[in-house]
Amino acid sequence: MAKKPFMLHAEHMSLTLRAGALELLLRPSLGGAIEGLHWIDGERRVPLLRESREGADSVLDMASFPLVPYVNRIRDGRFTFRGQEAVLEPNMAGDISPLHGQGWLGAWRIESSDEQWAVLRFEHAAGEWPWAYEARQVFALDDGGLKLSLECRNLSDSPMPCGLGQHPYFPCGPETRLDTDVRTVFEIDEHVLPTAEVPATGRYDLRDRLVCGQGLDHGFSGWGGEATLSDPAWPAPLRLSSSQARFFQLYSPESGGIFVAEPVTHANAALNEPEARWSELGMQVLEPGETMRLDMRLELAGLTA
Repeated sequence: MAKKPFMLHAEHMSLTLRAGALELLLRPSLGGAIEGLHWIDGERRVPLLRESREGADSVLDMASFPLVPYVNRIRDGRFTFRGQEAVLEPNMAGDISPLHGQGWLGAWRIESSDEQWAVLRFEHAAGEWPWAYEARQVFALDDGGLKLSLECRNLSDSPMPCGLGQHPYFPCGPETRLDTDVRTVFEIDEHVLPTAEVPATGRYDLRDRLVCGQGLDHGFSGWGGEATLSDPAWPAPLRLSSSQARFFQLYSPESGGIFVAEPVTHANAALNEPEARWSELGMQVLEPGETMRLDMRLELAGLTA
C-alpha cells in the first residue's frame, strides 16, 4: 500500500507529518511553531499538546514554539557583553521584559520535508540583537513520538551569547501529573524575574505531583533531563527529554487548562549576570561560525518505535 504524502496547506502555510497513529501539524510562517500533535485511533483524536484554536494567527495560540537565541527574560531589556551594550524593546504585550529571542516572532522557511520529516530555517540580521545568526529546526516523527532538534549558528564576525529552548504547551485537568527531578528553583518578583535561588521543596517539588492550576511560573536548575507527564485521558504517559538542557521552566496558571514544560539551556535573565557566571547559569558563547544545539524528544511511554 502506497504511503500518503505529507501535506502542505497553502492557506496557513502549514505542513502536516504523519507516522503510525501520530499526526504533527507545523506552522513555519508563524514562528516555526507546532500547531498540533495528535494521537489518532479511528474516530478518537487525542491532543498530546494543547490544541490551537481554529484560525489562530498568533504564535501564543500555537502548541509549541522555539526559543532562540535566548530563553525567558532580559531584565530591563539591557545587557552588556564584552563592552557592547544591547538594548531590546519589549516583544510581548503586557510584559516589560523582552523574552525568548526573535525566532518565535519570525517566519521560518521550509528547507526540506517528507512524510515524517521536515527541516525549517530562520535567518536573523543584526539589529536590536547585535549579531546575525541562523537557526534550524529538524522535526522527525515516528510511531512512538517526536524528535525535535534546534540549532543556532553565529553568522557574525564576533562572539555571540546564545541559549536555546522549546516552549511546549500541554492540556491538563484535575488528574494530570508531572514527575521530574530538579535541584533548585528561582523565586521571582512581580515581573517574573528571578530574585533568589532556593531548594526545590514544598510547592516547588516536581516529583509525582498534580500540575494543573498550580500558580507557578518558575525556572528550575539541576534538571535531570527527563520528565514524565500523565493523565488518564491520554493513550499513555508522555516522556519529555532533552540531554542538553540543564534547566527547566514550568508555567502552570491558576486558571488551569494548560501548562508549559520547557527544556532550556540557561536560567531566566542569565544575560544580566556577569559573564563569569554564565557557565554556571547555562549561557553559552558562540564564536563566529560556531553552532549549538538542543534536542527534545516527546514520546508515548511504552509505544516507542
